[in-house]
Amino acid sequence: MTIMLSKSNQQERWERRYQEGRAAWDRGAPSPALGLGLAQMPEPPARVLIPACGRGYEIAELARRGYRVTGVDFAPSAVADLQKALRAQQLDATVVASDLFTWEPDEPFDVIYEQTALCALEPQQWPEYASRLARWLRPGGLLVGAFMQTHREGGPPWHCPLDAIEQLFRAEQWLWPERKDRTIAHPSGLKELAIILKRRN
Repeated sequence: MTIMLSKSNQQERWERRYQEGRAAWDRGAPSPALGLGLAQMPEPPARVLIPACGRGYEIAELARRGYRVTGVDFAPSAVADLQKALRAQQLDATVVASDLFTWEPDEPFDVIYEQTALCALEPQQWPEYASRLARWLRPGGLLVGAFMQTHREGGPPWHCPLDAIEQLFRAEQWLWPERKDRTIAHPSGLKELAIILKRRN
């Protein structure tokens, strides 16, 4: 049985991990998943959302390439570190300090880069989060996903099996690639399932 933490407790947990330097998911650089996404993404200045962006290395890379990027995270330390890094590199991006379950964009995005957000959420929150991703993405837009594979009970990070992902992002609403087994290495020693989905009209 999984007991879901309150939103305030979840925020406190992640903030504490940043403050204590317990961020095993932090590569210190953009993930290889971004490179896979760039091969299919529309050209700049397309609008890109990165939910639960953390320190936002992908945000800096995309902003450098000319994309209009928005990052959302509710951990104050991560947001402050990201804003500082963007200023130091003289890069322009929108950084929002907010809970993903209360925030709404003014207009949908062309691309959503989803990495380590789903696996950080309590599984009971996954359906609502998936619904929000669909709402935040324009028809024909891309969801670039890197879904954590722990193959163990408990979390975070929670195991994101392919069958659960298929239930969250159903084929009636999302165009799936033929290949569903591509993985990328994670700094923790685990792997992430790399899948790029296209929202149907």
